[in-house]
Parts: sequence; C-alpha cells; structure tokens
Amino acid sequence: MTRRLDAAPLQAAGVYSLLGALAAVLAPHALRIPVWVSIAVAAALAWRAWLAWRGVALPRKWLLLPLALIGTAAVVVSYGPHLGRDASVALLAVMLALKVLELKTLRDAMVAVCLGFFLIVTNFLYSQSIATALYMLAAMAWFTAILIALEDRVRSLTIQQRFGSAATLMLQGAPLMLVLFLLFPRVQGPIFGLPQATSAGVSGLSDSMSPGSLSQLGLSDEVAFRVQFHAPPPAPQGLYWRGPVLWDFDGRTWTAASTASIGVSDVRHETAGAAVSYTVTLEPHYARWVFALEVPVAAPAGTVLTGDYQLLSLRPIRNRLRYEAASHLAYRYGGEERPELLQRALRLPAGYNPRSIQLAREIRERSPADADVVANALELFRSQPFFYTLVPPELGRDSVDEFLFTTRRGFCEHYASAFVFLMRAAGVPARVVTGYQGGEINPLGNYMIVRQSEAHAWAEVWLNGQGWVRVDPTGAVSPARIQVGIAAAVPAADPLPLSVRGSFELLNRLHFAWDAVANSWNQWVLGYTPERQTRLLTNAGFGAATWQTLATLLMGVAGAVMAVLALLILRRLRAMPSDPVARTWLAFCRKLARRGTRRRAGEGPRDFARRAVSEQPELESKIADIADLYIALRYAGSGDKGRERRLRELVGAL
Repeated sequence: MTRRLDAAPLQAAGVYSLLGALAAVLAPHALRIPVWVSIAVAAALAWRAWLAWRGVALPRKWLLLPLALIGTAAVVVSYGPHLGRDASVALLAVMLALKVLELKTLRDAMVAVCLGFFLIVTNFLYSQSIATALYMLAAMAWFTAILIALEDRVRSLTIQQRFGSAATLMLQGAPLMLVLFLLFPRVQGPIFGLPQATSAGVSGLSDSMSPGSLSQLGLSDEVAFRVQFHAPPPAPQGLYWRGPVLWDFDGRTWTAASTASIGVSDVRHETAGAAVSYTVTLEPHYARWVFALEVPVAAPAGTVLTGDYQLLSLRPIRNRLRYEAASHLAYRYGGEERPELLQRALRLPAGYNPRSIQLAREIRERSPADADVVANALELFRSQPFFYTLVPPELGRDSVDEFLFTTRRGFCEHYASAFVFLMRAAGVPARVVTGYQGGEINPLGNYMIVRQSEAHAWAEVWLNGQGWVRVDPTGAVSPARIQVGIAAAVPAADPLPLSVRGSFELLNRLHFAWDAVANSWNQWVLGYTPERQTRLLTNAGFGAATWQTLATLLMGVAGAVMAVLALLILRRLRAMPSDPVARTWLAFCRKLARRGTRRRAGEGPRDFARRAVSEQPELESKIADIADLYIALRYAGSGDKGRERRLRELVGAL
C-alpha cells in the first residue's frame, strides 16, 4: 500500500488545487510575518505551479536542504533565539514553501494537506472572529475535498461531488465537535487564545494624554466594550465609564501616577439610591485598567481598586474579559484625602503657560470659595466662543495658552487639560480622568455598545467638605456631547465614521445586526470559560466539574455520539447493494431523479433508459452508454475491471 501511494504521481490539476488551498490559509499571515517570508512563500508556490504546468522535474534534494537551513537561520535572525507564536508561524510557512517544492506523489500531497489543516489552527491564534471562523471553515472544506480527490484514483467524482462529500463529512463530525466544545476541560482565556507579546496596533486609551490623543480615538468605530444592564440603563449623562486617572503634567502631556504612590483603596464612599448592576464584556487592550461606571460598589473578581478609584486588573488584558459590576451614580468620596496627594494635585511645571496662570489668578480674586472658582471657569467656557471638534489645530509649547487664547477649538482632552490647569493655578486641587462617556443601545440584543469614538476626558476637583467632585468642562461647551452623544456634538464636516454618526438608517440596522451576531459569538463561543463550563455541568446535575468528571463525561458522551453515527452509516451501507456495479447503477438512478426522471418500481434498466432518453433527450448518448455497460456487466457475466471503471467514470461525469 505504501509503495503504491509513493509511486502514484500527482496530476497537474491536483497540484493547482492543493497550492491554492495552501495559499488561502497562508494569506491571512502575510501581514503578520516578515515581508521576506511572504515573498519566499509566494515564490515557492508560483514556482511549483509553473513546474506542474510545464511538466518540468522538481528541484533536487541537494538544493532543498541548504534552502531549509538558510530559511531556518533567517527566521532565527528575524525573531531572535526565543521562538514564540509569530516566529513559529513564520518557520512553518518557510518549511511548507519548501515542502511544496518536493510535492510529487500522493504521499507528499497527504503530508501537505495535514500541514494545511494545522495552518488553519494557527490563524485562530491571532483572531477568533466570526469572519475568521467562516473563512477557515471554507478552507477546511477545500482540504477535505482534496483528500477525497486524492482517494478518487479513477477521477469518477466531479468537483461539486467532492465538495458535497466534504460538506457531508464535516456535518457528520459536527455532533462530536459540539461534545468536545462543551466537555473538553477549559483553560483560562478564550478558545485558541495565546498571550500577545505586544500591543502594537491596538487602539484604546493609554496612561498618558496629550493634545490630539483622544481626538484620534474619536475617528475609530471599534468596540471598546459591551454592557448588558440588569435593569433599564441610566440616562446618558450618568454614563461615565472611569478609566486611567492622570495626575502629573509636564507642560504638554498628562500622565498617570504609579499604583504604589496612590495606594490601593477599600471602597470608602457615601452613596444614595440603589446600585446599578451590569455585565461588561471588555475587548483586549493590553493594559490593566478595567472600566466601570462611577463609582463601583466593589472591585470585580481579578481586579483591585486604587486610591484614586481606578479599577486595575491583576494582569494585562490580552484576551476578551467578561465581568460583573455594580455602581452607585450618586456618591461622595475622598473627603479625607491624604495631604501629599492634595499637594500633588496642585503641581504645575515651571515656565509654561503664563497667560493661563494669570487668568487663573484673576478667577481666584473674584471667587471667594473653591466652588466659585469652578463655576467661574465653567462660565468662561460657556460664554466665550469655544468650539468642540475632532480636528483641532496643532498646539505648540504653551499648549494651554494657545488653546484658551488663540485656537479655542478642541476635543475633550483640550478642555479637561485646560480646566485642570486653571484649577491648579488657582489653588484648587484637580486631576484629569479619562475613560468613555455614553454608549449606544443595540435594540437587536438589548445591550449597550461603547466604542472607541466615545473616549472622553473630564476633570475632578477636590472641594473641602465634598471630596472629589466630577466636573466636565466639555459639557459646558457642548451639552449635546454628554446628553446625546458625539455624533450630535461634532460638526458635520468632521470625519466621524458613518457607523457612529448613524445618518444612514439601513447601514445602522445592518451594523446593529452584525454586532448582535458578533456579541452572541463572543458570549457563547469565545466566552465559554471554565466558570461557565462549571455552571453548565452544575445545572445539569453533575456537581463539581473536576478533571475526572469531565474526562468521564467526555468519553461517555463522545462514545455515544460516535456509536449513533456508526449505526446510521452501517444502516445506510446495509441498504446499499454489495455489488459495486449495482451501487454505480443506483448512483446513476439518483442523478436522473434529481433531474426529474425517477425510476419506477419494477422498471428494468433498458425500459428505464428508453424513458429517460425520451424525457432527457440531451443526454441520449450518455444514458445509452451507461445502460449498455450496466447490462453487459450485470447480466452478461462480464467481470471486466476496466469496463467497471469506465461505468463509474461515465456516471461520475453525468
């Protein structure tokens, strides 16, 4: 058997199909691996296709071995000695490129198909989206059809039949796949998820803020997180999702303080009214902050609450995170703040923004109390011609001066930065808070979508007897931003994404529909965590989901599913005749039945052929040849294997 498989040559059509399937699963990696790897793989695939087209001999082994060594060394040089996910995928791509250059026999093709199946899995190491799953499902069907074609030595099946058989095999395996998904022991993190080594290219908030940083996020319609409220959601002006708190200013950039200097806090705040409960599904952003409405009742599992009321995860969020939270929207905290933190909230760099410092002193002189300083500064923003925009002018060294006295056009970070600067210059402790403000309800799933475009910055001031109080100067300039959303606040000329602006009703509905599907995928497939698996088994009456319990259930249920599938297949095989000639004739009858000509009970092959010709005259010669061959093989006692193969070819081509 092995010798026959080794000796059976590949046809050019089979080579083209296999190369196409390999190119399809390698294509998503093209932007993830070094350019030289992509070029080398593309060149190898094109070279092998050219060799098949021209019928030229394949490269010798003595050439492929040095190429393999050079490719391995180049990958090591590109990634360093420690091979991780990216380096392993690049090395696999290089080895596969060399493998196709020795693709000669059926055995070589089988090996290449197995590598192709493995490559499908590697794509899920980067993305587990619905689009990726559908794309890889199509690739799996392609490789399965190639396997069927490799076993079809007489080429009796059409392309449609091969893909149909592949789809049937995949559907037969679906019940077992579902059992494995539900019962295979879960590990922390989503399916196929591996920690990323870098956060490059990931949009979102950071632990610093400078002019223009948040306005860039305003141009993105990517989802930051989704929220499922357990009761009617709060009004838009209550939707402040607290994130990084920024204390230090160097004249241009605000930065967060270290956790060590701020400390970790117990929840110490006075509240009024009932708490709002909700579930957040947070997209990975490769930092540690976790978002909750101001202010959280308690830190969710796996997080800590800092002294400035940031929620921080115990580890960077590299995978999608789902957590339960509850918040009080009416609160008071920080009334007994540490003196060193209040002093830190007054620091300003020397030599920057002299006009703003003078303005703050003037506000202070006409304000008997700190609360009056706040009110007068807000009145400045309301009464003067300030404008809210996603495309503010660039600012120079004295950014606050230029914004307050020259440009007067800015995004939320400009207003928050200028306001906190004025407060500190006037002797009022203040700090910048960043996060998200608002959100959009998806009516198809009754959950809230918070996008990167809703990134926001506001201020907190410390007032004696009240503690830290939220002040949003953006709301003084553009109330619509807080009450309605960013789409209602920015000018029509600003480059806001269409999905965020919502000006096209049909596009908006399609976007909601797709996001509802994506959210269900995230919740039920990617979000199937060990905790949810344990809850499922507990509800099913199996108690604790230990490894022993899971292994026993997995083997028992998988065995039962396989037994049922085997019985169904055996039943179908038993109903089929054992004679290969009779099986081929039945396949011929089924094909004609799909065309509208069904064989009648007791109708002989010659009578059936005559009636089929009268109903399908365009197939007269094919039907006659098949009927004559069948009658000769079935009733004339002919055991000619060549004629049996010819019969299968005729039926397969029908």
